[in-house]
Amino acid sequence: MKIDTPDRSEADVLADLWVGLARGQQEHGSHLAAEPNRTQIRESICQHIVTSGILVARASVPTRRTDSDLYTDIVGFVMFSSHSGRYEETAPAGLIENLFVVPERRDDGIGSSLLVAAEESLREQEIEIITLDVMANNTDAQRFYERHGYTPHRVTMAKHETDTHSKDG
Repeated sequence: MKIDTPDRSEADVLADLWVGLARGQQEHGSHLAAEPNRTQIRESICQHIVTSGILVARASVPTRRTDSDLYTDIVGFVMFSSHSGRYEETAPAGLIENLFVVPERRDDGIGSSLLVAAEESLREQEIEIITLDVMANNTDAQRFYERHGYTPHRVTMAKHETDTHSKDG
């Protein structure tokens, strides 16, 4: 397995993999639509390629690409960036935006290799704190990140509104 930077010609392959990631996150309560966001994520992927904010894991043997009969050597990816918000922060922060490994290659160390490579890239940018989001009921992902030294920092809470009007009145 090799970790490297993709080129723009691979943006469609990466968008397909992201769609698979988004679909999988729906099992954990994500409300992010998969297929309707393909164009936006492809554009984001292209921006990350230009800014060196995406890395891919390549297998020595091509594997089936998500939702098609085409094959690719990309078996995972990580997208990351420096976190620049509207407010000044006490330490430079980075963000792991997406980390995905094709299901048939999980538990092969690919996710760990991608995460470590992204962290190293962010450290080279003098990033001191790295954050990421995990769905609250995705315990496998939480354990993965905890094994890599991540701890809860902020809790996002959601309220799912149902019919708020009284049916009696």
